[in-house]
Amino acid sequence: MAAPEGSLRKRKVADPGLGLESSPVSEPDAAACPTRLSAGTFWLTRIVLLKALALVYFVAFLVAFHQNKQLIGDRGLLPCKAYLKSIQQYFHGRISWDAWSYAPTIIWLLDWSDMNFNLDLLAVLGLGISFFILITGCANMILMGMLWVLYLSLVNVGQVWYSFGWESQLLETGFLGIFLCPLWTLSRLPKYTPTSWVVLWGFRWLIFRIMLGAGLIKIRGDQCWWDLTCMDYHYETQPVPNPLAYFLHQSPWWFHRFETLSNHILELLVPFLVFLGRRLCLLHGVLQIFFQVVLILSGNLSFLNWLTIVPSLSCFDDATLGFLFPSGPGGLKDRVLRMQKEKAVGVEPKQRYSCLVRRVANLMLGILLAWLSVPVVINLLSSKQIMNTSFSPLRIVNTYGAFGSITKERTEVIIQGTASVNASAPDAVWEDYEFKCKPGNPWRRPCLISPYHYRLDWLMWFAAFQTYEQNEWILHLAGKLLANDAEALSLLALNPFEGRAPPRWIRGEHWRYRFSRPGGKHASEGKWWARKRIGPYFPPLRLEDLKDYFQARGWPLETPM
Repeated sequence: MAAPEGSLRKRKVADPGLGLESSPVSEPDAAACPTRLSAGTFWLTRIVLLKALALVYFVAFLVAFHQNKQLIGDRGLLPCKAYLKSIQQYFHGRISWDAWSYAPTIIWLLDWSDMNFNLDLLAVLGLGISFFILITGCANMILMGMLWVLYLSLVNVGQVWYSFGWESQLLETGFLGIFLCPLWTLSRLPKYTPTSWVVLWGFRWLIFRIMLGAGLIKIRGDQCWWDLTCMDYHYETQPVPNPLAYFLHQSPWWFHRFETLSNHILELLVPFLVFLGRRLCLLHGVLQIFFQVVLILSGNLSFLNWLTIVPSLSCFDDATLGFLFPSGPGGLKDRVLRMQKEKAVGVEPKQRYSCLVRRVANLMLGILLAWLSVPVVINLLSSKQIMNTSFSPLRIVNTYGAFGSITKERTEVIIQGTASVNASAPDAVWEDYEFKCKPGNPWRRPCLISPYHYRLDWLMWFAAFQTYEQNEWILHLAGKLLANDAEALSLLALNPFEGRAPPRWIRGEHWRYRFSRPGGKHASEGKWWARKRIGPYFPPLRLEDLKDYFQARGWPLETPM
């Protein structure tokens, strides 16, 4: 009986006339059809890239909106109006092409009578556009170009507050982002505008230079990178430590050696994987993103590491990023799959004139990137390598690097005020001002703010191993604190004179800080930091002492509030 039963089954499957057995026939056919995305296309990659870039732009413009008025506004610590006027005066009092090329910014075209409004306008426009792209995942060249121009305009008037390497890195990344998109179309999957290979390799070239530049500046810089001891100090002496940095600093010596060696591998060797085929390029992307996540968790390095993840995403194609998108019918993943199937059978969208224009534009972009990369490559190969430098005011291709030297001791400037009539009196009570994030009160837990960024806190870190003469803005800040200036105080976390008359005197004190040792005296008292006074940073000052200093620099005189 077994043999007839087997032959009966075969007949049932093979007989197309029996409707009952039609479904078993269709199931193998459906299973034979590919349902997974193929490698080699970058439709979904573009969406992820745009969203990631929009997130960084949003944070950058949010920082600008919250802090620009206090830093570079009409009554800011370094007013950008005075800066632009100095440029105008240098070029014989005219807003000429020379002035434009020295500091490209659309603020040249705006009314300077209310610079705070101008700065807020640029920031709000940037916030609105970046939020739209972040939510929708679609953009065109117009929107991306506007974001780039808006941020370029802020960076070029931001002076020392915008002197960090990630400002140029965001502008270079944002410039490449312009060419990711169609000119006018607002669609997450613009059928006639596939992701350009020139742009993808532009992003890969960017992440290669970022990582290799960071690695080379280290081995050409501090000896501790050769001795594998830099991580013994980094967590404690980095600009703005976070809570995890406290615990990582307590790690055993062998773990710090492993960290330093791993850093060299990731920055000096892994970047070359980007050129060695799809699989190794994918490995490069995974390793670099993992590295940046570790850095995000271990310190408050602004949006630098978030931004560095963006070009790393160019290593992943649709096949690797498909898991980020739902698989339902009619969804993005399903539409990309249909486009891949159509291309596989030779069905492609009809070429338009705009496609030819785009190809020419991509070719010109490639030539421009190659030309602008020449001095950057020369710098990379030079034994006198410089980091975080732009060779043009548009900052399209730049040099990068980080922590070429490591400070072995942490010093802080603590600003104090007193209501005492005599600053030298032994009974004068000096009270500390607290900043938003930088170390001050030893009992205060280190903050966790990445990707947000407090620009004043970072500059205070640099000022601590320089002098106040090298940082004129710190005396401007002192003058504003003497007047209880509300704008300046908004940059701080604690004003000890809140609700009281402003202090009569302000001084800067220089202190040495180190993490408290777990189980030690300071930690048992609840302190995160142990500190010791070094000496004065700047002497006690009254508001009248700063009058001539302010007038010489064109700063408005403060009136006590």
